[in-house]
Amino acid sequence: MGALTLSKVTKSFGKTEVIKGVSLQVNDGEFCVFVGPSGCGKSTLLRMIAGLEDVTEGSVTLDGRDITDEAPAKREIAMVFQTYALYPHMTVRENISYGLRVRGLPKPEIAAKVEEVAKILELGALLDRRPRQLSGGQRQRVAMGRAIVRAPDAFLFDEPLSNLDAKLRVQMRVELKELHAKLRTTSIYVTHDQVEAMTLADRLIVMNAGIAEQIGAPLEVYARPASVFVASFIGAPAMNLLPASLAADGASVHVGDIDLDLAARAAEGPAETTLGIRPEHLHLDPDGNLKLKVVLVEALGADTLVYGRLGASGETLIARVPGTVKVATGDALALRVAAEDLHVFDRATGKRRN
Repeated sequence: MGALTLSKVTKSFGKTEVIKGVSLQVNDGEFCVFVGPSGCGKSTLLRMIAGLEDVTEGSVTLDGRDITDEAPAKREIAMVFQTYALYPHMTVRENISYGLRVRGLPKPEIAAKVEEVAKILELGALLDRRPRQLSGGQRQRVAMGRAIVRAPDAFLFDEPLSNLDAKLRVQMRVELKELHAKLRTTSIYVTHDQVEAMTLADRLIVMNAGIAEQIGAPLEVYARPASVFVASFIGAPAMNLLPASLAADGASVHVGDIDLDLAARAAEGPAETTLGIRPEHLHLDPDGNLKLKVVLVEALGADTLVYGRLGASGETLIARVPGTVKVATGDALALRVAAEDLHVFDRATGKRRN
């Protein structure tokens, strides 16, 4: 069991509040990802769950047991760090078994547990090597093995893949996903990489300046970002955000000299809004009313990113088009976007309105 609950937790360093009343229910067996830019509070929040940072206010419970003030060693939570934190003088076998040996478990039981974990992580042939003889990916698997062998109620991952190269990160993401499917242990993972977050998470917690800006399934957050911040952070490239004005009846939006109908009426309020359009929702169409003057082209292979200036407004717009489309700087493109793919945000508060 590993159901975890945060209730209005705050963290202050002196007069500076860095975590501002975060509440969250992590279900048993769920894989949750804290994602956000550097300094948003995601790692601090993780360390509070682990007991490595004190909670200023609020509570943390694990399976209904209040662990807010418990020592880290008593929380039945295992943490995997960014830096691996392996003992260089110990073999892989000794690194994985260290925590069990400290607890005084019988040697035959320790040996059996280590062999079981080594099989899961495909480390059997490496058990007698030392960390310096391993690749970065192998070291990270050893660090995970040391956590898994304890059979904790929950795993905490603090940017564990950030030291790996791009290809190995992709491989390790797949391995992490497969590992979670096998173990079904509650897991909380911290990253600033939104691609990593989208591919790993059952649920995303998008952090911004110490606040949980939005909590939801990855595709829900992508499809209906709750704020301009979330819209700009989730998605690669980021959502296009354009100054716009809303019609009095909330049924359409005006950008420069262009009127766009909305699938659902935007909430009543000030006319000043921000219109969001994802690059992948812009489609080439000779009859499209979004006229783009191309200023830059990035050919990525399967896709091409086209940067341009929009009509009379001159706002910058990015469109993702198929890689087979031939586009050059200076071209004029006509684009369309479906009404259901338009996002309207309040310009003052940044919150979603439709």
